[in-house]
Amino acid sequence: MNRLSTRTKFRNHPLIKTLFGLDGNAKVLTLLEPLWGIPANLITPYATLYMYALGVDDVQIGTLMSVSMFIQVFFAFGGGIIADKAGRKNTCIFGDIFGWCIPCIIWAVSQNFWFFLAAIMLNSFEQVNQTAWNCLLIEDARPGDVLHIYSWITIAGLMAVFFAPISGLIIRRTSLVPVMRVLYAVFGVCMMIKCLITILFTSETTQGQRRRKETRHQSVLYMVREYKYILPKIFKDRPTMKILAIMVLLFMTTQITNNFFALYTTENLLIPKSALSFFPILRSVIMLIFMFAMQERLQDLPFRYPMAIGFFLYICAQAVLIFSPQRSFLFIILYTLLEAFAFALVVPRKDSMLALYVDPEERARIVSVLGVTMFVFASPSGYIAGQLSSINRQLPFYLNMALFVIAFFITIRFKDPLPTHTELDDD
Repeated sequence: MNRLSTRTKFRNHPLIKTLFGLDGNAKVLTLLEPLWGIPANLITPYATLYMYALGVDDVQIGTLMSVSMFIQVFFAFGGGIIADKAGRKNTCIFGDIFGWCIPCIIWAVSQNFWFFLAAIMLNSFEQVNQTAWNCLLIEDARPGDVLHIYSWITIAGLMAVFFAPISGLIIRRTSLVPVMRVLYAVFGVCMMIKCLITILFTSETTQGQRRRKETRHQSVLYMVREYKYILPKIFKDRPTMKILAIMVLLFMTTQITNNFFALYTTENLLIPKSALSFFPILRSVIMLIFMFAMQERLQDLPFRYPMAIGFFLYICAQAVLIFSPQRSFLFIILYTLLEAFAFALVVPRKDSMLALYVDPEERARIVSVLGVTMFVFASPSGYIAGQLSSINRQLPFYLNMALFVIAFFITIRFKDPLPTHTELDDD
């Protein structure tokens, strides 16, 4: 009886009901996410160490990070135009091939800084894909499903993390560089499979078809000039500007953490390299529990309250990492727990806010402008973090803490009512 009751509760859970109720592009793209997430999570804990092992130093790592963000400014700007003229589906495929498949081949054979620079420059094509992918994911979805869809995208990434220890175990038995070369090659193959499935099983969105017809006879130059009408819509809209500020701050902190966490924990805190892949598993377990046990209980709250708590937890996590003693797994575990709760509270809501507040008629171009603005403001952070890390590897995380404090105060000062789950369903 208890087993039956548990099974019934599981089937009736809003996230489960949403997943089985999805169809079309939202279902296909959600189910495809592990093809990106699994190889990415095998590689991410060791990407910086791979560069370091091939002679790329702290300052060069920070420089690569800033160059990447600077180049992505141009691709993000063009992403909206390409998504409108070529369609959401075609743009996604184009972005995956040039933004992931080809760079993965270069990463697999990298020898020095210049190889990584070439790969990162090509990987910036991914920003062309990002605008179109978000449109393809949610444009034909029900508004009330948007938060759950982004929650499932997050969950798909979390499930992929359970494969991460494979790379750690193999690296322990062999060595870092040859393992990473193979993993990057596998990543490239997975992304090619993802492209093929996207071609076969997704369809252009209704809004995408409309925009293709509207822009068919418009030149690219004409569409660029049209941005002078789009920009006032963005910069005069307070909710959109608040979302933009949060996007910039989160992007900067994510890039700093991705590029300097492994280096700091292994070189300064003396955590074994092979252990790095186990911390993401703990993070994923906590986030999965939170997603299924707590997320629904917070659905009816305005987004600003859970997000403010999340940013506070991010601040606490940075403090724990900074003051962690050497070889202390306990402190790194505590950091991982705090960061996991923070991510679960903040990121799905940030993505949902972007989808819900943006004018659907101009979604592609507005999202691309937001991406451009985000990269313009965030691009110096890589070089700054690299310089700080060369002085003291704790300093990038002090910078992270300061950025999270700013995000916290922006969030708690929200005066505009943010959508609740109930309001979305009423739409």
